[in-house]
Amino acid sequence: MVDDLPLGFVQNMVPKVLERDLTPARDKRRPELGWCPPGHGDLYTAIKASGTLELFLDRGIEYAFVSNADNLGASLEPSLLGFMVTENLDFMLEAADRTAADRKGGHLCRLHDGRLALRESAQCPPEDEVTFQDVSLHRYFNTNNVWIHLPTLDRLLDQHGGFLPLPTVVNSKTLDPRDPQSPSVFQLETVMGTAVSLFPKAAAVRVHRRRFSPVKNTNDLLGVRSDAFELGSDGRIMLSAERREPPLIELDRDYYKLIDEFERRFPTGPPSLRLCDRLKVEGDVTFGSAVRVEGEAVVLAEGKASIPDGSLLRGQVEL
Repeated sequence: MVDDLPLGFVQNMVPKVLERDLTPARDKRRPELGWCPPGHGDLYTAIKASGTLELFLDRGIEYAFVSNADNLGASLEPSLLGFMVTENLDFMLEAADRTAADRKGGHLCRLHDGRLALRESAQCPPEDEVTFQDVSLHRYFNTNNVWIHLPTLDRLLDQHGGFLPLPTVVNSKTLDPRDPQSPSVFQLETVMGTAVSLFPKAAAVRVHRRRFSPVKNTNDLLGVRSDAFELGSDGRIMLSAERREPPLIELDRDYYKLIDEFERRFPTGPPSLRLCDRLKVEGDVTFGSAVRVEGEAVVLAEGKASIPDGSLLRGQVEL
């Protein structure tokens, strides 16, 4: 507790749904595999149901800054709070310029009535995928840093029976993430940034990319562990000051998707990516120590292969 306020609250879980018949998925040996988090849009329901929202309001707390735990670049920025108060906003979403590394992330758009909206890749039909990933067309993406006027949130939740009517995102997975042969399931999720369409006075604010250092997969993890990012005095991990955008990293999902498999292939830590624009790895490749990547490098291996200590990778590298 801090000043009689809780340090956290528990969000909800929902059943995974079998693709074949849309019934709840079950695994008798490991029942926990049948459940999944309902996405960070569940924040709004959980903060109300847990009683935390009421505690905040009783203490006179009007505004909250919320960020995903996987954004290592997030921080409470007083100037953004000041802007929100000055503009009398009740919801504000931080957006940054899209780069090639963000082409699959949710982007901002407008509904026919002019309201801002957030569109996720899982909501995009296959025939529109190329357009969705066009960073010159859809220029801004959602960082999942949001600012909320809590009294307005409380009113909206009361109006909608304790939850917000956010659009559902359908993600296709396997019941056991480690077993691609396990039954195919849907995970039904909501995204907290999509609330931008529901608040009466909502806006998006363009922020520097250094406020967004995500770790959503092992591609991201390799980037933030490398010298393309730096650790600030305030504990944030941010894009290096000499870089305008992060390197584009594409590791072979057959060998690097899971964290233990990823760790085995970088036993001495990440390569230097300070001067890297793009690194793509196809195959089962283990990296030695003090490896450097410059410009664009594509590493190809047909069998198990290793990159020697001190190697410089540039262009196409066949092992």
